[in-house]
Amino acid sequence: MADKPKHKPPEGMEPYDLGGQGDLGALSPEQQEKLNRFKIQTRLENEKYLRNHPEVECLLTGFLGDILRKRPNNVREFASSYFTDPDLPDKVVNQLEGRQAQMKQNKVLQKTLTQ
Repeated sequence: MADKPKHKPPEGMEPYDLGGQGDLGALSPEQQEKLNRFKIQTRLENEKYLRNHPEVECLLTGFLGDILRKRPNNVREFASSYFTDPDLPDKVVNQLEGRQAQMKQNKVLQKTLTQ
């Protein structure tokens, strides 16, 4: 049986520094720099996409909310029926409208608080 790793895996954007200070192990400094730039670029692109598609947040929020409320035994079956529900597009539209109304109300409240 293999020994357990003597290090913790990196979190977030941390480099995978197995060899100690300045030694990134399998990657050269140039490779690590390219990888870090790629990670940052990917995160930025994902953020832009999600900001341009708020329906994704509504889909995920609705799905996770239902899972946590109903706690199904078979999550795959539940997910299959959730995402094939013919009423799902209407539910998402309603969630988007509610989200927009909430954002509008928040802006009004912020204006009144700053005056």
